[in-house]
Amino acid sequence: QRISARGGRGLLDMEGALTARDRVGIQDFVLLDTHTSENAFLDNLKKRFNEDLIYTYIGTLLVSVNPYKQLDIYSKKQMDIYMGVNFFELPPHIYALADNAYHTMLAEANNHFILISGESGAGKTEASKKILQYYAVSCPSVSPMDRVRDRMLLSNPVLEAFGNAKTLKNDNSSRFGKYMDIQFDIQGEAVGGHILSYLLEKSRVVHQNQGERNFHIFYQLVEGGEEDLLRQLGLESNSQHYSYLVKGQCANMTSVNDQNDWRTVRNALSSIEFDNGDIQDLFGVIASVLHLGNVQFESDNKGNAKLNNSAELRWVSTLLGVSVQVLQEGLTYRKIEANTDEVLSPFTVDYATYARDALAKAIYGRAFTWLVNKINESMENKDLSRKTVIGLLDIYGFEVFYVNSFEQFCINYCNEKLQQLFIQLTLKSEQEEYEAEGIGWEPVQFFNNKIICDLVEEKHRGIISLLDEECLRPGEATDLTFLERLEEKMGSHPHFVTHKLADKTTRKTLERGDFRLLHYAGEVTYCVVGFLDKNNDLLYRNIKDVMRESKNAIVRECFASMESDNRRRPETVASQFKSSLVGLTDILMSKEPWYVRCLKSNESKQPGRFDDSLVLHQVKYLGLTEHLRVRRAGFAYRRRYEVFLQRYKPLCPATWPHWKGLPADGVEVLVRHLGYQPDEYKMGRTKIFIRHPRTLFATEDAFEICKNDLASRIQAQYKGYRQKGEFRKQKEAATKIETCWRGVQARKEKERRQWAVKVIKKFIKGYMTRGEAKTTDNSEYLVFVRQSYLNRLKNNLPKTVLDKTTWLSPPPVLTETSAILRQIHMRLLVRKYVRGITAQQKAQVSPAIFKGKKDNYPQSIPQPFVETRISEEDINIKVLQMIRHERIKYSVPIVKYDRNGFKPRPRQLVLTQTAAYMVDDAKINAACLIAGVSVSPLSDGIIIFHVANEDVKQKGDLIMQCDHLFELLTKLSVVANKQNAIKVVQGSITFQIQAGKEGVVDFSSGSESMVYKDRNGHLMVVSHATVAR
Repeated sequence: QRISARGGRGLLDMEGALTARDRVGIQDFVLLDTHTSENAFLDNLKKRFNEDLIYTYIGTLLVSVNPYKQLDIYSKKQMDIYMGVNFFELPPHIYALADNAYHTMLAEANNHFILISGESGAGKTEASKKILQYYAVSCPSVSPMDRVRDRMLLSNPVLEAFGNAKTLKNDNSSRFGKYMDIQFDIQGEAVGGHILSYLLEKSRVVHQNQGERNFHIFYQLVEGGEEDLLRQLGLESNSQHYSYLVKGQCANMTSVNDQNDWRTVRNALSSIEFDNGDIQDLFGVIASVLHLGNVQFESDNKGNAKLNNSAELRWVSTLLGVSVQVLQEGLTYRKIEANTDEVLSPFTVDYATYARDALAKAIYGRAFTWLVNKINESMENKDLSRKTVIGLLDIYGFEVFYVNSFEQFCINYCNEKLQQLFIQLTLKSEQEEYEAEGIGWEPVQFFNNKIICDLVEEKHRGIISLLDEECLRPGEATDLTFLERLEEKMGSHPHFVTHKLADKTTRKTLERGDFRLLHYAGEVTYCVVGFLDKNNDLLYRNIKDVMRESKNAIVRECFASMESDNRRRPETVASQFKSSLVGLTDILMSKEPWYVRCLKSNESKQPGRFDDSLVLHQVKYLGLTEHLRVRRAGFAYRRRYEVFLQRYKPLCPATWPHWKGLPADGVEVLVRHLGYQPDEYKMGRTKIFIRHPRTLFATEDAFEICKNDLASRIQAQYKGYRQKGEFRKQKEAATKIETCWRGVQARKEKERRQWAVKVIKKFIKGYMTRGEAKTTDNSEYLVFVRQSYLNRLKNNLPKTVLDKTTWLSPPPVLTETSAILRQIHMRLLVRKYVRGITAQQKAQVSPAIFKGKKDNYPQSIPQPFVETRISEEDINIKVLQMIRHERIKYSVPIVKYDRNGFKPRPRQLVLTQTAAYMVDDAKINAACLIAGVSVSPLSDGIIIFHVANEDVKQKGDLIMQCDHLFELLTKLSVVANKQNAIKVVQGSITFQIQAGKEGVVDFSSGSESMVYKDRNGHLMVVSHATVAR
């Protein structure tokens, strides 16, 4: 499908290209060439389904095939695309149908309805939701609209919970028919709504077939209800505990989340303005039905029914607000009135069970009717001005099960009536269009199912009449006597057969209790078992009287409003349904119809699977081929002259690019140029009618070829025009921008120069008065000076504590500030340095010993101490053995000078915990008691150990030179714990050569360091002069 431009938007064209038709099929079955072929019909559906194109038209009828997967075609963007667009201008979509029904209603100011039909599981409910969602988004929105829109949308989950259930064919099957009117005012705003419900399947409350469930609301309440609520209702959070919920042995489902659905329903009830009292009473009704299902009976010794256990009945009594004794009597006795007397007749167990189930069905059915009425009240529009209406009919489709009972009979009768209406309205609209256009109407042959409708509903002779007669006649009426009556009255009818009436071949497919109807959609076999009971749907009068006295407001209202005081037998279910169908038919006949036919793609709900036989069966019984034959009886294609000419005028030189005459004349010229034969088309008053799709397709294919050449020519002309215009615009814009820009720049330059003059004047005045007190003339200059100095200072701060020269000289105005900042910065550096000193570094030279006393002390600070200067591998093994009991703390290489000749000798000094040893190769030269240590204040490395002389024969003090003086003496002071024993001596140092004999060491500074014996016999130590910083 190609994209063509329309109104600035890319729109998918309805007819499409030839290649697209081959791949995705025809979008409108009316254009199908072999329209009478069921295989061609099915093949076209399948092609589109395989491309995820689930919608196809038959004229204005929409066919929808359930894909059983989510498709991205329902977004807000998609809604916007379809708003206000011609019906055939875009690909088929449910939004297109909804939009055209809406705009036709506004334009013609009349009422419309959309009939949604199909099998259970075909997607009818979803289609209804999509239409409501579309109207909620697309219609003009004001405050009342928001209220109505929200309540229309929120009514869906509530009605689905109470009226939908899992069946064998569908996990969310609608078990009632729903007709919703949406009321619009003259501006097209939704201002109100109203819902009609049809034939709720009440029998499901008390019985479900294998693999099916009861109504959703029961499971939602039990599985999702809050703990406090369940306690108030006497319920347990387990569906298996309730008899009415396990008949189908399918209480729990993986595909349904009852807890989430329960929250949705609770929120929806509150939003629709149900008050808390109504909600509590409604849940009380639901719970009372569950408790009723658990009420069991047994026989007494007379064969009469009695309660097996009264606990469940007490809960029913509490929830409904009736006396437990009165309720028990109503379930186990029947009240018989004879003249003025009343007699209680006891039930057998079977009759008591029937009465219990009848009460459960009655309570639930009437509560459902109350619920619908309550929703209608919330959507009611009180404005009496004229309204137009769009109705949505979502009703059960044709049903054929393995065993078909009374419910299927009613449902299929409903579909017969709708099919009859469908054919009548379709023929009527076709005939009216032909007559309006002045085209001769050709009679259409079609199957008229009036014979089947009469078979079911004819007065006094139809199946419903005979069923009612059998229910009402005195005597022992049974389902089989009803069947006999049918055979007696309808034995010769061509669409009716039973086991008794059938031939030998057919008889093999029928049970004795069956009858078969030949519907328009095919044969359906019904089992008569239960027909009478379900049609009667009787509730004993004494039980009705009990319900009227209920304290539950909903139950009391339902039974009081629906029961009269007369003694006439109530109308049967079939008669009620027949009457409601007549009313529905009248409603629909007064409105313009739109149709959505929903099809199931397969029975197993698998995405992407297309079951040909199943789909073909649905196509037949939905009457789609019949409808197509009606639409194709005369002409396959029809369009207004304006639309046809606008599309195809490029194919004729006389009509391109503009036709100046009447559109009808232009179309006549165009079709003659295309070579249409007289029998291929007709000219109506406002439309052209084309008989065969191949004629249209040939025209369309010619248009596709023409479009390429035409598009290129238009594109070239348009591009040239656009580029010339664009160039002129750009040139004019450039000139204007240049002029404006120059003006802006000149004004900026003027302002900048004026500002510069003012700044320079102030700067000069400030400079001239910089030495004066702060005035208006120099205040900004002083600020500038301060800022400039501080910025320069920020980038030139000293990096170390010892850097005394880096600090910038301040201007006079900042002298005091500079001093304070310098002091603060020095403290910061000191703090950083101190915090960064390790424990090892803290063990370095003590300030009390050497700080300010020895010249080379500052140079030693950056050099970290080490653990030892000589490793144990470098100390002789014999020495280590001699001091093996002592732990070596420190060792360092030294030069020892003799006391007499001062000859230097290399040695090792080893400090242990107990002594200091001077080591010479493999022996210890000295180990003595040190009385003190002397060093000079110069930068030499001479150390004099003063030895305590206790013996005259003992040698004197030790003179040594060490390159690591500060490290050695610090280690020694720490080990010996005698810092005060180390002295820095000014001038010469006297030492003991031996007892009674002294020597002298002189110290001086020079350009070169040296140690030698002076002429005076003293040891002369010359140290390199250190420049003080």
